[in-house]
Amino acid sequence: MARELETVDGENWKAFTEAPAAVLVLGKTDCDNCLRYGSELTEFLATDREFGDVRFGKMMLDQRGLIDFKRANPWLAEVDALPFTVIYVGGERTKSFAGGGVDRLLSRLRRIGARA
Repeated sequence: MARELETVDGENWKAFTEAPAAVLVLGKTDCDNCLRYGSELTEFLATDREFGDVRFGKMMLDQRGLIDFKRANPWLAEVDALPFTVIYVGGERTKSFAGGGVDRLLSRLRRIGARA
């Protein structure tokens, strides 16, 4: 069954990041690299069979209603390149990286899985 890249916003970010395993891609609506990475992830999710228990989502930081997310995550002030990918395990931020690339993401997810 094909999965979709979830839209994460001010209403659902907490439940999303507290999932057993979640990948959150941060971007902005006017960021071409963010849009390309989102498309690449959407294509990946359409056929993925390895990471069925991981939630994948995107959050556009220039959208309204994110003040609680931004306050809860002061590390956002240090993010200077988008897209920015954050991997959460059990509600904790475990890995993050700037830039896109499904292969880079999968490499990190596999390393986390190997530790579990």
